Amino acid sequence: MTAIKWNDQQPIFRQLKEKVVELIIDGEVSEGEAVPSVRQVAADYQINPLTVSKAYQELVDESILEKRRGLGMFVTESAREKLLESEKDQFLNVEWPKIMQRVERLGLSMQQLIDEKSTQVEDK
Repeated sequence: MTAIKWNDQQPIFRQLKEKVVELIIDGEVSEGEAVPSVRQVAADYQINPLTVSKAYQELVDESILEKRRGLGMFVTESAREKLLESEKDQFLNVEWPKIMQRVERLGLSMQQLIDEKSTQVEDK
């Protein structure tokens, strides 16, 4: 896992959980692959092992990770697909309506947003 900057607005276990989710969705951790041990993550990020355990346990409860006795935690076979569906649902039903309200409040049109995106791509 890469460096994480913790923010004070959200519990660390939840931020760690989100980081693991990102790694799985981005394909940096593959289905069937082991995730770092609780001890390793706790040492790497200088956080309490119970914090890591709580993040991992939530992912186990959601069938994203599975415990293999004596071997550690592994990403389940359908984890990426499940996470993508969940993230899409969250975006479309929670985040997108808020974005659309802001766009409307600012008086922006979809064409303006598309043009702005095109300008940013050209500038790179």
